Amino acid sequence: MRPDLSRRSFLKWSAVVGAGAAIGGVAATQGGLIEGTASAAGTPAPVKVVPQQCTVNCGGYSCALQLHVQDDTIVRVDTDQMDRPGFPAMRGCLRGRATRQFVYNPDRLKQPMKRVGKRGEGKFEPITWDEAYTLIATNLDRIIKKHGNQAVYVQYASGTDGTTRTPVTRLLNMMGGYLNYYGTYSSACYNWAGPYTFGKLESNSGDDLVNSKLVVLFANNSAETQPGGGNEFYWQMQAKKAGAKVIVIDPRLSDTSKALADEWIPIRPTTDNALMDAMAYVMLTENLHDQAFLDKYTIGFDEKTLPAGAPANSSYRSYVMGLADGVKKTPEWAEKITGVPRNTIIRLAREIATTKPCALIQNLGWQRHAYGEQPVRGLPVLAAMTGNIGKSGGGPGLRDGRKNAPSISLPAGTNPVKASISVFQWHEAIERGTELRPVDGLLNAPKLDSNIKFIWNYGGNTLINQHSDTGRTHKVLADESLCEFIVVHDVMMTPSARYADVLLPDATSYERLHLGRGSTNVQGDRFYLGVPAITPLHDIKTNYEVCSGVAEKLGIGPKFTEGKTWEQWLKEAVSGVAAKTPGFPTWEQMLKDPIYRGTSTKPVIAYEAFIKDPEKNKLATPSGKIEIYSAAIAKLAQERGNAKELPAIPKYVPAWEGPNADPALLEKYPLQLLGHHTKRRVHSTHDNNKWMEEVEQQAITLNELDAAERGIKDGDMVKVWNDRGTIHVVCRVAKGIMPGVADLPQGAWFTPNKDGVDIRGNINTITKYHPTPGAKGNPQHTNLVQVAKL
Repeated sequence: MRPDLSRRSFLKWSAVVGAGAAIGGVAATQGGLIEGTASAAGTPAPVKVVPQQCTVNCGGYSCALQLHVQDDTIVRVDTDQMDRPGFPAMRGCLRGRATRQFVYNPDRLKQPMKRVGKRGEGKFEPITWDEAYTLIATNLDRIIKKHGNQAVYVQYASGTDGTTRTPVTRLLNMMGGYLNYYGTYSSACYNWAGPYTFGKLESNSGDDLVNSKLVVLFANNSAETQPGGGNEFYWQMQAKKAGAKVIVIDPRLSDTSKALADEWIPIRPTTDNALMDAMAYVMLTENLHDQAFLDKYTIGFDEKTLPAGAPANSSYRSYVMGLADGVKKTPEWAEKITGVPRNTIIRLAREIATTKPCALIQNLGWQRHAYGEQPVRGLPVLAAMTGNIGKSGGGPGLRDGRKNAPSISLPAGTNPVKASISVFQWHEAIERGTELRPVDGLLNAPKLDSNIKFIWNYGGNTLINQHSDTGRTHKVLADESLCEFIVVHDVMMTPSARYADVLLPDATSYERLHLGRGSTNVQGDRFYLGVPAITPLHDIKTNYEVCSGVAEKLGIGPKFTEGKTWEQWLKEAVSGVAAKTPGFPTWEQMLKDPIYRGTSTKPVIAYEAFIKDPEKNKLATPSGKIEIYSAAIAKLAQERGNAKELPAIPKYVPAWEGPNADPALLEKYPLQLLGHHTKRRVHSTHDNNKWMEEVEQQAITLNELDAAERGIKDGDMVKVWNDRGTIHVVCRVAKGIMPGVADLPQGAWFTPNKDGVDIRGNINTITKYHPTPGAKGNPQHTNLVQVAKL
């Protein structure tokens, strides 16, 4: 599968990855054989520093890198070190600093290929770009004519920055459109549930944390997920330095806990709402809540503020006090569910209620559970009960907020297809798309006219690696009578790439021109221009080049390009933003300084205007207030017939694979398994990076008590399994994880052996395809397993 390489390219690549590669017995070292690194007189070639950005999806998309380039080769990676007033340096983390191992990785795709074996086998043969364009165009045209445009799907992907993905949707819109999706694998439940409470999601910006007296982090591990230029962790550190007490609630002793926490409170996965309900009980029974705030700004906390038509005893207070179901949500009740001692619950409730201001901050881990909608709406209730919403140093109980840089957009056109499925339901739409109905989560259409027959997968590994239940997904993708054609365009031979019918090599961000907007969750969002640092390696083409080539084959080439180069499109985009944004730089100015930073240095206080004047500044909810009881959710649950799973108020709902699962299932699979975001990867990106493997070996972590019960020692190889699959992986034994809980970091590349056993440690081998009831999102932290020594 390796194409012929020029001597120059081969020697250059070998020197960077490992200076010992030999050709004919002569070592290819950076100082000698690489053409151009030394003049005849032995003078080294000059080194230029090219500003660039790390564009993989940690949530930041924008850490600043300084690439040292010598003889068209990246020889060193530095990062931004300049702190500016209100804008900390966009420091790259260890993943960004390992960029050379990404660019010059031996898994790079090097030329276009077509499949010659079964899907998933990874057997391909080289083809020309013209052949690739013809195959894609012919199959796209055939499938649209036979099945209609709803049969075409653009796979969710986040492996590269946003503007480079636009050409695919532009091309397909010109062909009549494609099946939409809503939500993301990262935040499906958060973005679905939060607006039912607030209408529009806002949060205090990260720089406001320095005004907090108490910071309580739920499902928040920014030290690993965004340790660099995202700056979330930076502001948490500044709050700590300013004197705030930090409490972290997490099943595992995360890096954030180790670095910041004055107290770590371990909890069983899927049970956070029980903890919050019990804290609310303490606040109510000890009269620690802010009743005046609740009366003025919320509906549904008490019976007196329930909306018209709501059943009696359906308020949050009635639920907590047991008036609805006869069960008081006491600390004793919660202790049995969560594993958090009752006295800890009481003390935590009192501390949150009496320390002002208090910032209650969630992140996304807990909403990737069976009923992930519930904790998203639950924490804002505590923020309201304590009167911290709209206050400096407080917040609404959502994620850290941001200050936005201008948005960038390229003209993709309008999609004539309005039907939309959940981002998590695509493989179900391959199997039974025509059976999906609004009750299943289908939006903007009563039904689908076709199953998915064509997938375009650009820059992502969700096709198999990041999707639940790889065994089931493999069977669906391997059946060519279901999805008839799959295009994969990526930089690496990923597990998803092995399922392509046509496989195309892409340029990395460091080999192409691109624009982006930093997607940080804190102050300092930015807009950036990335220019190529090196000449593209191998026979690769960008997404715009590929889509232009396919458009030509379809007879719409001039319409697609409008006679413009990619650079011309980007120049127009910058001019468009500059026309609407005073002070925004020109293209020429961005070439000199490629990062535009926002101008506001004052912290953002979420819902401040609403709190100051709730009549004049109503929220975008039906009532104009904070909706603890949502009549809209109640209506939707009634339509879907799942009111117990989708209650109108946030509450604890026992997970189908959790501590209150069926006893027979718990006896068979007694350990809860979650998969945190590790510092050595960004989702699945960098799993094949040898430097990152030195940082942290892929391993499952067990509490020492669970390990001793199974005769497992630190470093042993173990078998992890349930009814969905089996994994063989190294075990790490530790104190810093809740007993009864196991942790296997998500993102490892799915690597099945001949028996179908994954030998790399891919958690989706054993996760379940079971969409959440509201968002129809992914519940990939809800798993029961057993572990045994091999």
